[in-house]
Amino acid sequence: GIKERSPFRGVRRKIAQALDLSVKTAVHFTVVDEVDVTNLEVKRREYAQVLGTRLSLLPFIMTAVCRALKKHPALNANVDDAREEILIKDVVNLGCAVDTEHGLMVPVIGGADRRSLVELGNAVKSVAEGCKNRTIPREQLMGGTFTISNGGVFGSLNSMPILNVPQSAILGMHKIQKRPMVVGNEIVARPMMYLALSYDHRIVDGREAVSFLVRMKDLIEDPQRIMLDV
Repeated sequence: GIKERSPFRGVRRKIAQALDLSVKTAVHFTVVDEVDVTNLEVKRREYAQVLGTRLSLLPFIMTAVCRALKKHPALNANVDDAREEILIKDVVNLGCAVDTEHGLMVPVIGGADRRSLVELGNAVKSVAEGCKNRTIPREQLMGGTFTISNGGVFGSLNSMPILNVPQSAILGMHKIQKRPMVVGNEIVARPMMYLALSYDHRIVDGREAVSFLVRMKDLIEDPQRIMLDV
C-alpha cells in the first residue's frame, strides 16, 4: 500500500526539472582525485586565530577554485545550446549548493574571484541563511559560472556531481577522513578528501579537466600558494 501521497511541486519540482535538463543536455564526465588537507587545516586555524572568528575550509577551497579557473577558463563557462555558443566568462560567479528543508538550492556569489577570504566566508553564511529562510532574491540563484557542492557535510565520501547547466563544470567536495598514506617511505595517517570534478565533455576535454584538478590539489596541499596566487 501507499504510506503517503504528496504533490510533486515547488522547489522539489524545480530541482527535478533542472536535473532532467542537465542529464539530457550535457555530456557528463567525472574525474576524481584525493587531496591531503593537513597544511590547509593548519592555515585555516592560523587565519581563524588572527581574525578572532570561526572560518571553515570552504572559503579557502573557493579561493583555490578561482585561482585554478584563471588557468583553465574553459571550466568557467556557460553553454548556449540554442545559439550553439560557448560563453567563457571573465568573472567567477560561484554557485554554492545549500541543502534546505525545501530541497537543494544553489545561490551564486558574484565576483568571487575579487573577494577576500573573509568576504567569501561572510557571503557563504549570508546566502546559506537566505536560502534556509527563503529570503534570498531570485536573481541571486541565477548567473553562476561554476558550482561547488559539499556533500562532505552529510558524510559523503565520494560522488558524481550533476552539472548545473548551462555551466560547464561542477566541483564536489567530500568528507575529510584520516587514511593511511605513504609519505616518503613511511605509512602515516593523513586527513584526506576526495575532489570530484564533473564537466561537460562537449566543451571541456579530459586533459583540461585533469589539469584543473591537479592544480586544485597543488593549491590545497600547499595553501600558501592560494594566498599568493602563484
